[in-house]
Amino acid sequence: MPILKGKDILHGNQFTKKDVETILKVASEFERELKKKDTLPLLKGKILATLFYEPSTRTRLSFEAAIQRLGGGAIGMGAVESSSVAKGETLVDTIRTVSQYADVIVLRHPRTGSAKEAAEATSIPVINAGDGAGQHPTQALLDVYTIRQELGTLKNLTISLVGDLKNGRTVHALVEVLSLFQSKLYFVSPDLLRMPEEITSNLRGKGVKIVETEDMMEAARASHLIYMTRIQKERFADLSEYEKVKGSFIIDQTFLEKLNKKVTILHPLPRVDEIHPDVDAYPGAAYFRQMRNGIFIRMALLAMIFGKR
Repeated sequence: MPILKGKDILHGNQFTKKDVETILKVASEFERELKKKDTLPLLKGKILATLFYEPSTRTRLSFEAAIQRLGGGAIGMGAVESSSVAKGETLVDTIRTVSQYADVIVLRHPRTGSAKEAAEATSIPVINAGDGAGQHPTQALLDVYTIRQELGTLKNLTISLVGDLKNGRTVHALVEVLSLFQSKLYFVSPDLLRMPEEITSNLRGKGVKIVETEDMMEAARASHLIYMTRIQKERFADLSEYEKVKGSFIIDQTFLEKLNKKVTILHPLPRVDEIHPDVDAYPGAAYFRQMRNGIFIRMALLAMIFGKR
């Protein structure tokens, strides 16, 4: 039976190393096939529903593009304030409703654990596109796809994850996948925004080498790749706390000159001030290539969920 057929995608730790390698292989096949033709009619008649209770550009559009590239269609709830959510409808009732109209649901919600709750409310597959400060597993998969493209391997790399590691669902999912490939990880953040202890403890229990520091230059000099994240203003109940940490880590031309070595730079986007636009022309700046890879990964996941790969 195909590894993802009929399954939910909720957490970065649900994949084995073999799962990840298979997903990357399928994504690579789709990337090659899209160079020959615009549409691959594997999912004709299938409908994807996007339920986004938080803002999104890349994740939502790439999922919608992915299903359409595969011959299916997409429907969306639209703005929360124009839906029945504004009338007080619960997440479970919304999920049960949308399940009548679609074959797979992509959900982004501000509450950690909401994707699991949604999956338990329906028999159709649910894909977690971000549950608060919890997880973002499809981002993790497109990240490792990009890392392999840029560096040629996933094995035995040293990677710095920088910024808001406390609230960063992208890094929470990514480290779970990287732990399968003997990565050494530098966690670079203000003390207020350190990676949650439960995650670091779990990783160390798996034998992952972790260094926690506030010195981005030290970490960058030891690393093959820097994964930048923004300080997430929307996660702060007290904005004075945000003011203390905003702008803590910035990559610009001056930083790169001092670094004096080639390094690959990723970012899940959107960025605020943590990567200066003058870095965009740097050969190692891969975040826009990373963004495009979301289409191939999400095509692979959708095709595999429906047993077409």
